[in-house]
Amino acid sequence: MTKSVRFALLPLLALAGCSLAPHYTRPDVASSAAWKPVDGWQPANPSDQAPRADWWSGFGDATLDDLIVRAHAHNQTIAQAAATYRQARAATREARASLFPTVSATGSVTHSESGGSRTIVTNGVASSAGGRAQTTYSAALSGSWQPDLFGQITNTVNNARATEQARRADLASAQLAIDGELATDYLGLRASDAQIASLAATVTAYQRSLTIATNRYNAGIAPHSDVFQGQSQLASARSDLEGQKRTRAQFEDAIATLVGENAAAFALPAAAQWTPATLAVPVAVPSTLLERRPDIAAAERQVAAANAQIGVERAAFFPVLNLSGNGGFNNDSLSGLFSSAASLWSVGASLAQTIFDAGARRARVAAARAAYDAAVANYRQVTLTAFQDVQDNLAATAILARQEALLREASIAADRSEASVRFQYQSGIVVFTDVVSAQATALSARRALIQIQSDRQTTAVALIQALGGGWQDDVTARR
Repeated sequence: MTKSVRFALLPLLALAGCSLAPHYTRPDVASSAAWKPVDGWQPANPSDQAPRADWWSGFGDATLDDLIVRAHAHNQTIAQAAATYRQARAATREARASLFPTVSATGSVTHSESGGSRTIVTNGVASSAGGRAQTTYSAALSGSWQPDLFGQITNTVNNARATEQARRADLASAQLAIDGELATDYLGLRASDAQIASLAATVTAYQRSLTIATNRYNAGIAPHSDVFQGQSQLASARSDLEGQKRTRAQFEDAIATLVGENAAAFALPAAAQWTPATLAVPVAVPSTLLERRPDIAAAERQVAAANAQIGVERAAFFPVLNLSGNGGFNNDSLSGLFSSAASLWSVGASLAQTIFDAGARRARVAAARAAYDAAVANYRQVTLTAFQDVQDNLAATAILARQEALLREASIAADRSEASVRFQYQSGIVVFTDVVSAQATALSARRALIQIQSDRQTTAVALIQALGGGWQDDVTARR
């Protein structure tokens, strides 16, 4: 390479590593210093780097713990997200490789002949001989490198790295979603077990009431309508029992899919006793949510990737420098192939610059900026939705706790009323319609209590998901 060429390239090489991407800062979002006041909640001190606790263990259910482990190993949504993350990691390595020279090696053996047969006369004797034969051996190394003068390659790497980080956050988000969905379905199944047990007991009680009404009718001291009412009430309760069994089957099938098993071959036995444990979830300050929610992290990394892409497109306005070099050996003899006389080499440099493209580059830059604006808007929307999720579930948790206390009182009173009215009917003080009414009220109160207890559990799960997962030693159970 001549001195004039080297001096001409020095200014361009000095620009290597220069980035044309805008300086990146995380977009601002509307936030607040604290959540709306909710009695009984204490702020947590989470860290995004700290391991997230196995929050589901707070329910104290070994079956749920086992199902979560099976889901992590076999759930196909998690497997797909993991594969997508691995793909993004490979794309980052591929983009980073462009920062380094490319070197290739070649070797060849060529055998050739020239001319046709000819006649040679020796001492008056003619003979024929073939054409001239030649074997050539060669070995060479070649290399090329494109210096990153205006940050096009660096920004491509930054784009790939941010995308990789977004896919990693997507994987965490998928796992959190599956954990939450599995826990919700499992808790729903156990609540169905409780409803089934309550309805089965109710069917037994209704059967006794029907027997009493039938005996009183046979004795001529009660009208036939009492029997009809008892039969109607019993059939209705049995129908509700069958409907609850269908609901349980649906929960069971959903759990099978979540743990990666065929629903037809999957079964969960009914729990011997349902203990509606709820979780005391510590609440982080709103600003911490931005660091913990994996979907927020993914959206923010997409903004960073879009910002880097602007630099990639802006670099197209500047020349591209390519450096190349070749060196090797070429000889007719294999033994002399690597001698200095058989060596050859060359070096070169080229510059390429687009002069006219009818505005295509400007259009790509404008598209990249628009993509960045769209990513920022998506990030802010995801963040606002996350704030809403937390606030909704905070309010719901407090309200459901108060509702459970009231419904427990209602259920106890309704059970007492049912027992009293049933005794009065046996004594002939009230009519059977009063019994039916009291029993229906008691059943409704019992079912409402079970439902509100289940709602408290699933709301706790939803709150943990809204907060981005549990924290070590921060999630405890209360019964």
